[in-house]
Amino acid sequence: MAKGSKKTSIIPLGDRVLVRLLPREEKTASGIIIPDTVSGDRSDNRRGTVMAVGEGKYDDGVKVPMHVKGGDEVLFQWGEKVEIDGDEYYVVSESNILAIIK
Repeated sequence: MAKGSKKTSIIPLGDRVLVRLLPREEKTASGIIIPDTVSGDRSDNRRGTVMAVGEGKYDDGVKVPMHVKGGDEVLFQWGEKVEIDGDEYYVVSESNILAIIK
């Protein structure tokens, strides 16, 4: 980072979540190498780490709490791809997060 510059802070609104993609596995558990032609983004499901979480949404005047938190590893689909300070992220509605990976 250049002297005097600072990292941008992103705070998602409502029920949105900021997710950074995890690197793709290039080898299976048994040691088979997966070529680029197969490992390309062929499905809508992605794995990532939650970087920031909105405050939640309101349903009939009642705030619905978020189910994910910063640092959670999640499986998600859809989302708006954004670039922030040279890094790629996805802004995803919590309803598009399919699971928390433990």
